Amino acid sequence: MFIQSFKSDGLSHLSYLIGNRGEAVVIDPRRDCEAYAEAAAAKGCRLTTILETHRNEDLISGAPVLADLTGARVYHGPNAAGEVCYAETVREGHEFRFGNLILKVLETPGHTDDSLSFALYDTDFSEQSVAVFTGDTLFIGDVGRTDFYPDRAEEVAGLLYDSLQKLLALGDQTLIYPAHGAGSVCGNNMADREFSSIGYERQNNPMLQIHSRQAFIDHKIGERHYQPPYFRDMERLNLKGCKPAKRILTPAALSPKAYKNLPQQAVTLDVRNISSFLGAHLPGSVALPVPMIPAFAGWFLRPDDELALVASDAQEAEQAARHLARIGFDKVLGYLAPDMPHWAATAEPFNAVTAIDVDEFESRRNNPPHHWHLLDVRGKEEVDENPVDGAIHHYVGKLIATAKEMTASHHYTVMCGSGARATIAASILMRQGFQNVDVFLGSFGALMADT
Repeated sequence: MFIQSFKSDGLSHLSYLIGNRGEAVVIDPRRDCEAYAEAAAAKGCRLTTILETHRNEDLISGAPVLADLTGARVYHGPNAAGEVCYAETVREGHEFRFGNLILKVLETPGHTDDSLSFALYDTDFSEQSVAVFTGDTLFIGDVGRTDFYPDRAEEVAGLLYDSLQKLLALGDQTLIYPAHGAGSVCGNNMADREFSSIGYERQNNPMLQIHSRQAFIDHKIGERHYQPPYFRDMERLNLKGCKPAKRILTPAALSPKAYKNLPQQAVTLDVRNISSFLGAHLPGSVALPVPMIPAFAGWFLRPDDELALVASDAQEAEQAARHLARIGFDKVLGYLAPDMPHWAATAEPFNAVTAIDVDEFESRRNNPPHHWHLLDVRGKEEVDENPVDGAIHHYVGKLIATAKEMTASHHYTVMCGSGARATIAASILMRQGFQNVDVFLGSFGALMADT
């Protein structure tokens, strides 16, 4: 018997392959899913069953693709707000048996109405569960968000509380395998590790220290989460099933001439690191470093956008295209890896963004230039916890819409936690015609280090 985890970086998505006596099960596969079939074959197992813990909002499910690839049957929970066309509905009490192993289905609604968990038993040794695959119900250090049903806020928070009690009842010996790790948008305070147990979480998970159902509900209702627009597309695609990702995800290399001949409506994503973007970038491009694509691409792109990437090399372009494919952005026309000094030497246009340090920041704050504004693009909870005097707040993800409340001719210094989100925000503002924009590099982190 074995359990193999697969992590999708950026999304911090965790999926699992469980094998025993020649059969294998996959839980929550991602869209680029050949790795599961290959791993099962390498272990001498035939993939027979695919289980989904819920209808994902933040990534495309690979279940229908993997089912077509292997012939495995897909199972999904009830109450999915629509028919999951590629899956059979499974309910609490159903069991999947693989030799001496049993996976028992638990209905654990709250994060979503269709949420399931799967408790694993080894019948050769004990009647107690060995492990549980918790989806987005229970994380390591946190629990799932409950804001997807705003008109039922109290009800679904209470459902999550009840589901957590069901998981706790499995016993302290039970290992926890969640669907996400630290960095996911599906929770706020996940621990930076991918292993735990019911016993450890019972004692150390802050959300499990709230023993009053009503207090738990009140806490969940008070949480603030952002929902990128692409979540709705993921929900729709994960009902009908999405087509496979391209087998080869490295985009075609573009020459400068080919890049300039791309359709005018194509969106240029600069996926290099923020230092490269700040130093020199193509006019009109959006800064979106590879590690930040899963969290922010869905805020700025539409499903049908044609994309051109600016990358340091083919490997970086492939990583970017893979992240984009996992969240439904497939129309990557190619990538350009410009040598910016050579680009400039051939009289091609480029832009740069001034980066200021903490001394310059304090100088401006103490003696503000004419029409100068400090723009804080951190999340609302970050701002509430650590406000910065004099700053106006517009969350980076919502900046395309909220920039209409700002004056394009004014001077904006953008800050966040470190400068990365601020660079993304600066690129969005420049793309919308703001000319006098700079970035406080180091941002809140620099302010803390300077105190």
